Amino acid sequence: MTRSAAASSPSPRRSDPPPGSGESSDIRIRSADVGDLDALVSLEEGSFPGDRLSRRQLRHLLTRGHAALLVAEDPASRGILGDVVLLFRRGTGIARLYSIAVHPSARGRGLGRRLLEDAEREAWTRERAWMRAEIRKDNEASIRLFESQGYRRFGEYADYYADHMDAWRYEKALDEDLRPTLARVPFYRQTLDFTCGPAALMMAMKALDASLVPDRALELRIWREATTIFMTSGYGGCGPFGLALAADARGFPAEAVVSSPGVHMVDSVRSPEKKEVMALVQADMEAEIRERRIPVRYGVLSLEEMEARFHDGEIPVVLISSWQIYEERSPHWVVVTGFDEHFVYVHDPFVDEAEGELLSDSMNMPVGRDQFRRMSRYGRRGLQAAVFVAPPRESMGAGTP
Repeated sequence: MTRSAAASSPSPRRSDPPPGSGESSDIRIRSADVGDLDALVSLEEGSFPGDRLSRRQLRHLLTRGHAALLVAEDPASRGILGDVVLLFRRGTGIARLYSIAVHPSARGRGLGRRLLEDAEREAWTRERAWMRAEIRKDNEASIRLFESQGYRRFGEYADYYADHMDAWRYEKALDEDLRPTLARVPFYRQTLDFTCGPAALMMAMKALDASLVPDRALELRIWREATTIFMTSGYGGCGPFGLALAADARGFPAEAVVSSPGVHMVDSVRSPEKKEVMALVQADMEAEIRERRIPVRYGVLSLEEMEARFHDGEIPVVLISSWQIYEERSPHWVVVTGFDEHFVYVHDPFVDEAEGELLSDSMNMPVGRDQFRRMSRYGRRGLQAAVFVAPPRESMGAGTP
């Protein structure tokens, strides 16, 4: 699937102030606006010895739709003493705490803690239920601050900062009642715009058989087997029948569930010649599916059934519309990794680096249940499609190419 890059996206970093024992109750925390730009640039220069946000990057953060920038203002002088930057991903329940800055003159007053608490409230008002952050491994004060506020360490990034320092990855559920049931699904990032289907299928198969080795050769091999040539331009993408066939060929029982019969996603293609090719390719796949006795079911797939089958040990690979997340009118495949009362969790094989995203932003992404119901429909006809992948048959090697 193809996405357009956004300009002026900041490079990842994390530098947090030490928590203080003093008071900051006289300081006002509010949303920043473009009028604060000069003060924000000055704060960057006064707070960080390097790896600073530029004026252009700050302006982008202030004017973009998927970020929030809060400032701590001295009510007497109206000077900016600190700020916190949050990044949001469309269609998910995650907020990423990108940066906290406190001017040296204001440190020791608990301002870092207040900014963190206000950032959590801002994320909650924007219907985000999880906060994630990266912290330098040598920043002991920030580690203490985040851990004292209930953040859990769940991973690390090597060579993350400009000076090659590693980072710890932290997360916190902003609702204490969130207790997701997650499958151990290893993450695989798609290496090409059109290989989301193979990447999602490889993640599902790897979760069910640790001996399978996901790599680019397998990614492209599955793409060749599963493509139905439904894209309006460029390379073709994969449909549910092709992915079911690819799973079955590697010893994984699979079932394709499609909302209605007919040629999949044909309404997104204008060329009569391409439509004819799509119909011929799909007919050939259907014949092979019948020969292999791979189950296919037509009808609406409920989220409740998907959750029940997940708890029974199957991994769902689901077609979504990328409009809900990336504002792209393209079909896209994700793999479901878990559920709780409020969210469906997915691994998205696409990592939007142009928007400053990290691998962790695409892992176990929480999507509200109603939001997931909306996004798991594609095109004017609202096509629903999923492939349920079961544990491999003992009689076949799951790693067979």
